Amino acid sequence: GVAHPGLLTAADLAAFQARREDPVTADFRGWTVAKCGPWSQGPVFLQQLQLLAPYDLASIGFLSADHVHLVTECAKLAFADREAWYGDPDFASVPLADLLSSRYADERRPLVGDRASLALTPGRPAGLEPRLPRREAQAVTEGHWTGTGSPSLGAVRGDTVHVAVADRHGNLVACTPSGGWLQSSPVIPGLGFCLGTRAQMFNLDPQHPNHLEGGKRPRTTLSPSLALRDGEPCLAFGTPGGDHQDQWTLEFFLTHAVFGQDLQASIDAPMFHTTHFPSSFAPHDSHPGRLHSEPMEPGVLDELRRRGHDVFEADRSSLGRICAVGIDHATGILSAAASARGAQAYAAGR
Repeated sequence: GVAHPGLLTAADLAAFQARREDPVTADFRGWTVAKCGPWSQGPVFLQQLQLLAPYDLASIGFLSADHVHLVTECAKLAFADREAWYGDPDFASVPLADLLSSRYADERRPLVGDRASLALTPGRPAGLEPRLPRREAQAVTEGHWTGTGSPSLGAVRGDTVHVAVADRHGNLVACTPSGGWLQSSPVIPGLGFCLGTRAQMFNLDPQHPNHLEGGKRPRTTLSPSLALRDGEPCLAFGTPGGDHQDQWTLEFFLTHAVFGQDLQASIDAPMFHTTHFPSSFAPHDSHPGRLHSEPMEPGVLDELRRRGHDVFEADRSSLGRICAVGIDHATGILSAAASARGAQAYAAGR
């Protein structure tokens, strides 16, 4: 081999500054949902809402096989676009307005069929040609990737955190901090902190919007959410969980906004997610057609298998760690709810 000087310089690190940015938003049945930009996976939540917008979810039936199938197939389309198009917009031209448009969702929606899709199918917003990142084939042995992959799946206890806060003045905060896990990076001598590991989310395809470059933000999975009604912020929510965050929180939001359940019931409802698309974490494996689900009503998972889903039945109350706070502006009442899954989250007020 030959010496490689690396791609990051001290100047890259010294020049970086956090800054305030406008969120990206989408409207859904009287709600406006706000997410971080395409340097996160946040817009994928909004793309799923746009795909689901015309469906009468209430008549389809809460957590019926039709419901789970529809939400899963829409997730596959949205996350395929995440793989092809998302990246730091300071460095790449991301066609975000087109990706979030109702016209684009109308073009994509006919791809949702009666059978589980096994293909990764990004779209062509504004007629552009999608580019999926090249991934090196890598053997994965049990335990080999411990500490370098999703913190939610590591053998050593440790995880992403979500914090949702509301106050009497009507302010809402949703925050999902993560990175720098002791099992994947030692404490740096003399500095007292460990390195983050989010650079694993870059790819090395120079034509891709999420290509590794100095000063650039990797396309992260961290994805807090705020929701407004009539222009007033009224809901903040989020969860740890890597790629699954914008699937579990979507299900929470639909249960609350469409099916009318309160915050706690919406968190406690059975959760599901697909690992159909490449993981954001090394070794970036994917499982086409795979559907992970907590136990459902009798017959639901069997029907999903009949439709071609590779169903993996998870333990009851094992998926998601959602926390949420809400404000009722008519009454001034604040509400909070937290997942009992894993006995790690709590809701508190004073």
